[in-house]
Amino acid sequence: MAENESWTARVDEAISDFVDPVAREIGEIVFYTIPLGDTEFPWIVGWLVVAGLIFTGYFGFAQVRHIGTAFKLVRGRYDQKDAPGEVSHFQALTSAVSGTVGLGNIAGVAIAVTIGGPGATFWMIVCGLLGMATKFVECTLGVKYREVHEDGTVSGGPMHYLRRGMTERGLGGVGKVLAAGSAVAILFFTFFGGNLFQVNQSLEQLQSVTGKDDSVFSTSGGALFFGILIAALVALVLIGGMRSIGAVTSRLVPAMAIIYVTACLFVILTNAGQVPEAIGDIVGEAFAPEGVAGGLIGALIVGFQRAAFSNEAGIGSAPIAHAAVKTKRPATEGLVAMIEPFIDTVIICTMTALTIVIARTPSWEDARQASADGEPIASGVSLTSDAFESAISWFPYVLAVAVILFAFSTIITWSYYGLKAWAYIFGRSKASENTYKVLFSLIVITGALMSLSSLVSLADSFLFIAAVFNIVGLYFLAPVVRKELHRVLDYVRRRDAGETEEQIDAGEAGGTEETTSLAK
Repeated sequence: MAENESWTARVDEAISDFVDPVAREIGEIVFYTIPLGDTEFPWIVGWLVVAGLIFTGYFGFAQVRHIGTAFKLVRGRYDQKDAPGEVSHFQALTSAVSGTVGLGNIAGVAIAVTIGGPGATFWMIVCGLLGMATKFVECTLGVKYREVHEDGTVSGGPMHYLRRGMTERGLGGVGKVLAAGSAVAILFFTFFGGNLFQVNQSLEQLQSVTGKDDSVFSTSGGALFFGILIAALVALVLIGGMRSIGAVTSRLVPAMAIIYVTACLFVILTNAGQVPEAIGDIVGEAFAPEGVAGGLIGALIVGFQRAAFSNEAGIGSAPIAHAAVKTKRPATEGLVAMIEPFIDTVIICTMTALTIVIARTPSWEDARQASADGEPIASGVSLTSDAFESAISWFPYVLAVAVILFAFSTIITWSYYGLKAWAYIFGRSKASENTYKVLFSLIVITGALMSLSSLVSLADSFLFIAAVFNIVGLYFLAPVVRKELHRVLDYVRRRDAGETEEQIDAGEAGGTEETTSLAK
């Protein structure tokens, strides 16, 4: 056992020595910071936030005006008979949510409200609301330019809408470059961020509640068993394709969200007397933070950074899942996709932050002081766990289950994202797709045996490189999305007025002027 652990440590170290310089150089470019007041602002966060601001204005605050329609679509009120696609609006949404809701919502938020103070929560909410507009744009395009294959399966995402959409606008060469860059970046992150990191961190939490160093899962045999078990479960779901993923996530995601939010509410209600003070701190310190490096700008940056990194709006990953929806009108799924950042950031991240702020555990207060003194924060998961444990002594065990479920749902969703990126680069042949599935499963097992932290760091950089390729295309294709939005708003109006699906289809086929004018 010791010999095997030594071997894995040597492999981990050798890969880190090789990759570290590359990861460092690319990371310095991708996460380059711009001096702003007394602190520094990562340009990539600005890139994502500015896109949210522009799309919010361009579409007239669609995330506010049309959120009611989005929830009606999820409930199936406007389902379209015989529409092409593989999954329902609800299943597409839960599949995409499972790719974003994960360890970052538990650990990352704790670090955000420690470094940026309670006020960072306010700016997380603002960034999440802006991200809803970006998700609307990219997921509408994901459906608009998807490819429906003869067997009924669907391929979509930035690889397709960047290439085809930009070609329509006379920029085919640029579109091909953007599409290829996006596919490579998403594939790289799939292997080492959406896969290896999730397995590694979930195993770490499992070890912490089963004896830490004395845990059976801390041995090479136990870790290998865990890796093989997760790999087998992932392979079963992946073989079933998007329909199987949709079926799993449509049950898993709501269950996870209910368990987690219920636990948050329990802590909040247990400390009900401190709720007004906590809300006051969140709002007040958003504009006049105390003990936060950079003051207002520092709190804003930390909040924006956590939200942008959590909900992945603008990355181009979510449109791959949303493209598989059963619909004839692309913007229906764009509207549904707006709910994703709302769940991920406005609800899950905010509930985590509020729980920590209300609980005010000694470990969080100590971590805040350490942060103010310039010392690093050791573990975000432990801060969140302590907050829950203050009201629920046995909650660390529930948290361990939640972490594993969050990680598993993230893995299966990213396995699908990576498959579509792989197929775009290497083709859709059976041999090509089987090769990918074997590679993906092997990396799951590797994640249980080795950390390969340098590869994870490099994967983070690639994820946000994908955002650069994606958002450039979104700006060019926004007018296409506006036309699709007008079409759907008219469709909803006519359905509410009692018209049948067949009547609306006939009217659209007739090319009447009424559709656009009334929608406006």
